[in-house]
Amino acid sequence: MKRIVLTSLVALVLAAPVMSPATAQDAADPDEGLSLMERGAQMFMEGILREMEPTMQDLRDLAQEMGPDLRRFVQEMGPAFGELLGKIDDLSAYHPPEMLPNGDIILRRKTPEELAPAPPQDGEIEI
Repeated sequence: MKRIVLTSLVALVLAAPVMSPATAQDAADPDEGLSLMERGAQMFMEGILREMEPTMQDLRDLAQEMGPDLRRFVQEMGPAFGELLGKIDDLSAYHPPEMLPNGDIILRRKTPEELAPAPPQDGEIEI
């Protein structure tokens, strides 16, 4: 029992100097002029940022890991992709890509009837 009391007393004495500066900081609070709503919004955003920090660090690590591979992909595929986009004038003029059983991927062009705007239905006003 004496050991628990002694340990608690030592912990309290060691924590006392740590509490004093915190109290001094509270007296010179930079958020003193904020309204209750502003302070609540600030606390909410700080909490969200604290919760997101591990995820953001994981994303940074992933970006650093994948960076060289992505750069190489853009360097190798960029010109071919640009050439392909030069051949496709308007993506809305095509159906979504289809994969054939043999593995070929095709882009079907829409017919002129499919490209024509649909007539407004009863009661609709086109703006």
